[in-house]
Amino acid sequence: MNSFTFARATEPAAAVRELAAHDGAQLVAGGTNLLDLMKENVARPPRLVDINRLPLAQIEERPDGGLRLGALATNADTAYHPAVQARYPLLARTILAGASPQLRNMATNGGNLLQRTRCYYFYDVGTPCNKREPGSGCPAIAGLNRMHAILGTSEQCIATYPGDMAVALAALEAVVQVQGPDGERSIPLGEFHRLPGDTPQFDNNLRPDELITAIDLPRRGFAKHHSYVKVRDRSSYAFALVSVAAGLEMEGGKITTARLALGGVAHKPWRDPEAEALLVGQAAGADAFRAAADHLLRDARGYRFNAFKIELARRAVVRALREASTA
Repeated sequence: MNSFTFARATEPAAAVRELAAHDGAQLVAGGTNLLDLMKENVARPPRLVDINRLPLAQIEERPDGGLRLGALATNADTAYHPAVQARYPLLARTILAGASPQLRNMATNGGNLLQRTRCYYFYDVGTPCNKREPGSGCPAIAGLNRMHAILGTSEQCIATYPGDMAVALAALEAVVQVQGPDGERSIPLGEFHRLPGDTPQFDNNLRPDELITAIDLPRRGFAKHHSYVKVRDRSSYAFALVSVAAGLEMEGGKITTARLALGGVAHKPWRDPEAEALLVGQAAGADAFRAAADHLLRDARGYRFNAFKIELARRAVVRALREASTA
């Protein structure tokens, strides 16, 4: 681990000033991903800014009927919050499918969005990696790629975003609130994370001098018809091979609104509004579910060790929709 200086911020503006004043500075709250990256010398920030004392841990009602999740609220506090469990059970269920109780007690909502890929080559500083060193290559393309992406890949990177919570947030169409030197701005969750393209070193569209302050949930929470299917190598404390967050609204056995988001298959939570639109007006059943799954995965590309993910994802989508429709 490299040496670094340390500061503590007690208000959001002070944290932003620290980021702006120190090139390469990073914020630390729960530290459940950043500290691992520092121990492996993947991340080498010259300055850490502790933000645990910022007043950003509240979970509160919004005037429009939605809910605001403070960026420093822990994953555990969020999942067990009465309003989240009652109105956004898809989110609660998804959070509880991730990590372990100990990690959920430390991990924050903002930090969860910023976690980096668990690609083996990214973590091994003895190998090339375009995410660590742009232009050095992507050995995962021809190497060990069982956990890697099948959608939205590029010749530069086939890593996946590893988180669970953001998959549900994508299906719920959450909005990320951030603060920087120029003030505050809102980033729809679907636009927060990036596909690798030619710049795989950038995981998201948060600027280096910006701080996540909150995540806003809209009024619609799919409290009645929802499902989260996570397929992984073991039943707990494992990242998804494929995950699916599904939310439906139904009337008379027909689907009136549909949301689908996939995890474990791309550099960001994967949504396709065209696939969701195919479900609207359809009777809930296997034919409609398979058609949506086929459309969602129409551009999927497998590599040597992960081609199985395409059919796995197709079956997981059908299962998630079946569970949501019969909930």
